[in-house]
Amino acid sequence: MQTVLVIDDDAALRDTIGLMLETEGFRPVLASDGRAGFRQALTLKPDLILVDLRMPGLSGVEVCKQVRAAGLNTPLIVLSAIGDEVDKVLLLEIGADDYVVKPFGTRELLARIRALLRRSSIEETKVLAFGDVEVDLTRRVVIKNGEELKLTRAEYNLLTYFLHNADRALTRDMILNSVWGYESFPNTRTVDAHVVRLRQKLERDGSSPQHFLTVHGVGYRFVP
Repeated sequence: MQTVLVIDDDAALRDTIGLMLETEGFRPVLASDGRAGFRQALTLKPDLILVDLRMPGLSGVEVCKQVRAAGLNTPLIVLSAIGDEVDKVLLLEIGADDYVVKPFGTRELLARIRALLRRSSIEETKVLAFGDVEVDLTRRVVIKNGEELKLTRAEYNLLTYFLHNADRALTRDMILNSVWGYESFPNTRTVDAHVVRLRQKLERDGSSPQHFLTVHGVGYRFVP
């Protein structure tokens, strides 16, 4: 049974999420503030953490920073109120993997949780290779011709999404929703721009790709 740590000072919402998780077969652990939640993250090492953005004392931003500073790679989803000014770039930089705006639907939150858990479980044990590239999913390291490459978080997440969906025709909307989340980047041109960057960094000839292929009228297909 996978453990999900919920850190939120709103008791009603915290209990509602806990009940939902329990109903769906997860083991919820509830914390009412950031400091208690951070201590539980270190002790329990949960499979995933849900953390509210704005809490008195230790905020969700600080929880994310301290979790990553402690060396934990636990998937992190930030919960934010609809009126909050959410700096998506900042959230990625401090180590959050996704965010969900309140009020949110149960199905959306569960979908985000399961997507992150699937990604992290695959990444625990695998090194994947294509062409002259190796991707160490455990250490989040990408190596080409023996040299480590620098990829942004978005580029790396897009790469791993392609790796996990090899030989499938993927629409831009599918990629956008799975890699960035439903509300992060409403423009599918974001996908095109990042595919171009992956081609430039990982293909032998970015102008004549062999792995990151365009499927005209659909989107893209990754061919190992």
